[in-house]
Amino acid sequence: MQKTLVLVKPDGVKKSLIGEVVARFERRGLKVCALKLMQLTEAQAKAHYAEHAEKPFFGELVDFITSGPVAAMVIGGENAIKAVRTMMGTTNPVDAVPGSIRGDYALSIAENIVHGSDSEESAAKEVSNFFKPDEILF
Repeated sequence: MQKTLVLVKPDGVKKSLIGEVVARFERRGLKVCALKLMQLTEAQAKAHYAEHAEKPFFGELVDFITSGPVAAMVIGGENAIKAVRTMMGTTNPVDAVPGSIRGDYALSIAENIVHGSDSEESAAKEVSNFFKPDEILF
């Protein structure tokens, strides 16, 4: 079973979309392997967005993801990474198709509701940034 990290970002939590996001993945046949509501520290946020550290928008990413609680989850299943990314929709929500999470609930690239790992390598790194191995139940 492939596993990936999904975050419902502060804007999604504020809009009360945690249950909707989880339900969409479960209806698709994916499993919630771990789930917790948490406030990211600046260090966690910087580690999470490390690949963007030299980009001009890095500070904005860190500020936003630490601006409120996130729902962090490990989602598992066959081809989980690709399935989750397809269900999320494109990064820029104005280009995301209706029916995708971003296409249905977001209007701005800065506040686009969810994050999902983009590769197996990223998923492994990101999952370990948010969860201890004993917190992942499946």
